[in-house]
Amino acid sequence: MSSKLSSPHRTTAQPSYLQIKEYVLDKIQSGVWQEGHLIPTEMALCEQFNVSRMTVNRALRELTNDDLLIRIKGSGTYVAQPKFQSTLIEIRSVSQEIRERGHTHSCQVISVKRLKANRIQAAHYRIPIDTPLFHSLIVHADNGIPIQYEDRTVDARIAPDYLDQDWNTITPNEYLVRVAPLPKGFYTIEVQTPSASIAQALHISEQQPCLVMDRVTYSNDHFTSHARMWHPGDRYKFTGRM
Repeated sequence: MSSKLSSPHRTTAQPSYLQIKEYVLDKIQSGVWQEGHLIPTEMALCEQFNVSRMTVNRALRELTNDDLLIRIKGSGTYVAQPKFQSTLIEIRSVSQEIRERGHTHSCQVISVKRLKANRIQAAHYRIPIDTPLFHSLIVHADNGIPIQYEDRTVDARIAPDYLDQDWNTITPNEYLVRVAPLPKGFYTIEVQTPSASIAQALHISEQQPCLVMDRVTYSNDHFTSHARMWHPGDRYKFTGRM
């Protein structure tokens, strides 16, 4: 009988295809299998888990439908590029957008601190009360002009080194994609007028409309981050592919 590699989430009551899915997810999220990695063939997984090819095919097909894998006929199955699930736009790091314009990204860290989840946060993020959190306020600039005020809360268990990062070298979004790969989440975009402190940080008036993106992300169904990002309406626009 083939020996089966265990998954920390697997139980004997789970269907075989779910065991295979969790095995693949564990490999990806631990960094053993990274973007572009060619995963074992269906036959190899059949032998490893002592299951039929139909069972393996179902597991890989569902992971492909979730955009976690890419299957190329005649070549194999590969780990997909991390991306946010979205029917309207692809979410990218603000520094990436700035670099693509040939401009220079910089940031000003207003504050970073440790918190514990209160009742409202615990319910909203589906985490226990008193879960350790990090909170940061950062202003991102394009060639010295502020274009984003980022108010972010992070699960400290997922990103324990969050407070040690140099945000001029790597943005919070880029760092979190590294430590919590394959992010999924929910976002809204609306127009709001800023508070006095946000307006001052963005060098705009309190009457200046802002585009505000509110985004909550998860990795493997575990809360990772909640970011509320303010953009001056006359300096920023969202673009994407339909």
